[in-house]
Amino acid sequence: MINLPDLEVYKANFQQQGLLLPLPTVAFNSTGLLKELPTPPESKLGWPWTEQVDAALYDKNKQWPKLSIITPSYNQGIFIEQTIRAVLLQNYPNLEYIIMDGGSTDETVAIIEKYKPWLSYWQSKKDAGQSNAINQGFSLASGLYYAWINSDDYYLKNTFFKIIRKFGEIKSGFIYGYALEFDNLAQVFKKLNPVLPFLDYFARIPSLAQPSCFWSADIHQPLWEELHCSLDYELWLRLVKNHKRRLIKEPLSVANVHPDAKTSDPAMNTRWHNDHELICNTTAHGPVYNWNKIVFLNRVRMKLYKWLKLI
Repeated sequence: MINLPDLEVYKANFQQQGLLLPLPTVAFNSTGLLKELPTPPESKLGWPWTEQVDAALYDKNKQWPKLSIITPSYNQGIFIEQTIRAVLLQNYPNLEYIIMDGGSTDETVAIIEKYKPWLSYWQSKKDAGQSNAINQGFSLASGLYYAWINSDDYYLKNTFFKIIRKFGEIKSGFIYGYALEFDNLAQVFKKLNPVLPFLDYFARIPSLAQPSCFWSADIHQPLWEELHCSLDYELWLRLVKNHKRRLIKEPLSVANVHPDAKTSDPAMNTRWHNDHELICNTTAHGPVYNWNKIVFLNRVRMKLYKWLKLI
C-alpha cells in the first residue's frame, strides 16, 4: 500500500512545458572533456579536477548502451562541482546527465550554469524534497541503465567503464560495489563497512552504498516520496529483491562526510525515526519479527566472509 507517484505524469508535465524528449546526450570527445570543461580552482588537483578517464577505453566501433545519471541537489555548492566533474570526466560515450536542483540559494546554480553545455538537462526550482527531485529526474531518463549520485558525493575514476562492462558480461538487473567516505574535517579517506553479497533474507539490514548502485531501466521503480532519509534503503527492498544482482568488490564512489549530511546531522534523527515507522508499518514492508536472529546470522556471515578472505 505504498503510495508511489506515476513517473509518466511527471514526464507529461515536462512535455507540456515544452521540453523535448529524449534529452540530448553529453557531447563525447575522443580525447576526453578535460580541456573543454571549466578550469578547476588552482588548489584542486587529481581526480576529478586535473585527471580524466581515458576515452580510448571505449571502442569507437561498439554501440555503448545509454547510461542515465540523476543528481538531486540543494545548497551543496561546496561539493557539487566535484560531483559534476566526476560524472562528465568518466568520458562515457553515451551519457545522459540530469541535475534537479531544488532552488538552491548558495553558489550551486552558478556552478551548474558553468557546466550547462555538457548537461542533458538541469533545472533549479522548488520541489517536494530529495525523493521528488530524483523521481522527476528519472521521469526524463531514457537510458538502458540508471543511477543517481547526490550532490555531495562523487564517482571514482573508471566507475562507468567497470559498471557497463559488468552489465554486458552477466546480464544482471542490479550491480553494486564498495564505497569510500571522505571526512572533510580530518581530510582523510575511510573505508565503509564491507558490502556483502545482497541476499533476500538479509535485505532488511541496511548494507548497500547508494552512490555505488546501478540498475537496469526495466526494473526501475519510483522512490517513495514520503521518506526523507531512508529513501534508498526502502527502494532496494523493492528493486533488488527477486532480481539478478552482482557485486563489484572495489570502491566505485566516495561519500563526503560533513556536518550537514543527513547521516551526520543530529537534527535529522526525528526524520530517520519517522521513516523507520513508515517502512515498518503493516501497510508497507511490515515489522521484522525475527530481527535478532537475522542480525546474529549476518554477524556470522560477516566473520565467515572475512575468514575466507572474500571481503
